[in-house]
Amino acid sequence: MSVAGQTWWIVGASEGLGRALAQAMAAEGARLVLSARNARRLEDLAAGLRDARAVAFDVTDPLASATAAAAAGPVDGVIYCVGLYTPMTAQTWNPDEACAIAEANFIGALRLLGHVVPAMIVRRRGRVVLIGSLAGHRGLPGAIGYGASKAAIMHLAENLHADLHGTGVAVQVVNPGFIETRLTARNSFAMPQIMPPAAAAARVMRAIAGGRFSTSFPAPFAWLFLLGRWLPLGVFHALLRRGSR
Repeated sequence: MSVAGQTWWIVGASEGLGRALAQAMAAEGARLVLSARNARRLEDLAAGLRDARAVAFDVTDPLASATAAAAAGPVDGVIYCVGLYTPMTAQTWNPDEACAIAEANFIGALRLLGHVVPAMIVRRRGRVVLIGSLAGHRGLPGAIGYGASKAAIMHLAENLHADLHGTGVAVQVVNPGFIETRLTARNSFAMPQIMPPAAAAARVMRAIAGGRFSTSFPAPFAWLFLLGRWLPLGVFHALLRRGSR
């Protein structure tokens, strides 16, 4: 599937993977609506792309989400690429920060898609792409808030896939591994097969074009998580520690 000539709304477009996706989609001829909280970063990005406009808002604000959906208008596709992250263990648990992560990464998607998906159903066409994470496949150390929120996004994709069968609205979930961003720069542990944002965006674009419901990358690191869903949790964690070394 080509995105050329289509209108796509990228939510979480100001940095990292979302920003790289905007650049990749613009290069393929898509019209873009770009959203995130940072209006200045969005305006800078939109100014450098063909046929792109910025709609800045906070996904944790219900009124702002509704207003942004109205401003975006009808779209052919939406990518929810919000990825708030802070390394957090049970020993360093910050409840306010953990809830903020869940609110942005998952609750914001519930809120926003509620304004977008029903209109797609009425038009009998559209595509929803949710950005999950390898961290959503199984519970990981140091991922309080983030891991659960991405697991919830991946589960939401399955809910939508079941409900939207036969409606003309397609759903995909793409689960990247580590991506070089200002957020992963906070990690103090080894990050196998970490990818620059442009390379990760190219993989997401390939997944969108292929149309498969679920895509996890990069291999072989992703295989550990895909196969690890069927292993006892202790065995999975032992393999993860060995793989990280």
